[in-house]
Amino acid sequence: MLISRSFTELMLYRVCLTLSYQILAVTVGWHIYDITRNPLTLGLVGLAEVVPYFCVALFAGHAVDVMSKKMIAIMGCAIHVLIAALMVAVTLGALAGSGLGAQSMIYAGIGLAGLARAFIRPTYQVLFAQALERKDFARGAAVGTVVFQVAQVAGPALGGGLIAWPGLTFAYLASGLFALAGVGALMLLKYHPEPVRKSDASIWSSIVEGLRFVFARQVILAALALDMFAVLFGGAVSMLPAFVDQILDGNPETLGLLRAAPAAGTALIGLWLARHPVDRHAGRYLLGSVGGFGVCIVAFGLSGGFWSAALWLMLSGACDGVSVVIRSTILQLTTPDQMRGRISAINGIFIGSSNEIGALESGLAASAMGLAPSIVFGGVMTLLVVACCHRMAPVLRGLRLSQLHAEPAR
Repeated sequence: MLISRSFTELMLYRVCLTLSYQILAVTVGWHIYDITRNPLTLGLVGLAEVVPYFCVALFAGHAVDVMSKKMIAIMGCAIHVLIAALMVAVTLGALAGSGLGAQSMIYAGIGLAGLARAFIRPTYQVLFAQALERKDFARGAAVGTVVFQVAQVAGPALGGGLIAWPGLTFAYLASGLFALAGVGALMLLKYHPEPVRKSDASIWSSIVEGLRFVFARQVILAALALDMFAVLFGGAVSMLPAFVDQILDGNPETLGLLRAAPAAGTALIGLWLARHPVDRHAGRYLLGSVGGFGVCIVAFGLSGGFWSAALWLMLSGACDGVSVVIRSTILQLTTPDQMRGRISAINGIFIGSSNEIGALESGLAASAMGLAPSIVFGGVMTLLVVACCHRMAPVLRGLRLSQLHAEPAR
């Protein structure tokens, strides 16, 4: 059992939903590129997801703090089932036909995924805190990262295999079935929720309170900004369909394996961190891991074969895994229970949306300077971000996790 029964049940839900999303992501990437043969359309996939995410993320954080977390999570899974049904209809020609109409429906489906993720991300963070005791947060973050990344390895590999055989329709169908399994896992979830918080404050006042909390604490703001800009410029994974086609002359299975490689690296480092939680020099590890991520992206952009590309992507995932665990632990240790939904939503805007904006940046850069040069450029920019954070955020350099505690909002 993973730490506790409630935590184990929460991990089952996370695996199901992650598999659903990852199969959807790899299938959409292959589908849209197969229609257009244009790297920019891969970047527009990110834009289609981030716009609705941005529009509702802060409101979603407020909702998670004052409503039933379990019901919100079930709603997120139900949206993924709906997306899968829409995409199956598109592939069968029953909806929107082909060409521009099919592209529009694909972007609409991804937009729904962004809407769902705005609610799913903060809900998971609150359920995580309620399923564990405070002393287990660091270990739980590492275990949760391993579980998440194992699903991220399996999802793209399974999606790539399904695209190759029996085809796009079955890949989308599998995504929907895993989302349904996520609903089942949530129905099994037993935990001791805190009473739903009632507040006389307006929604806007509640959101502003969360923003003030984050911007008043340098350690949270620095950790979020570091990861945000690193992910923004290091979005090489979003260009993988074009990389596989133009540089490796590969197939859907190749795409699935390469997309799974970063998650494999993250899962391996997460296993190590679960047994050896970081405490002393946590800030230095955070800065070093993001810098290592930038180096790996540069090397990936310069690689010309499958094995070298897979190696550097796996190493980039290992570096990213260190930063994810440390940042997640910082947030869990410093956030008051009554604000976890809002703070997680703000974290999602910093980190989650930067993946999609990074995909758009990568697509524009690839169109302007070529695919491989754009990837190298992104890695170099990530290294510059680390250098700036090292100089401008001294609180990170001496950070020790055991010294952190949840401060009340001011």
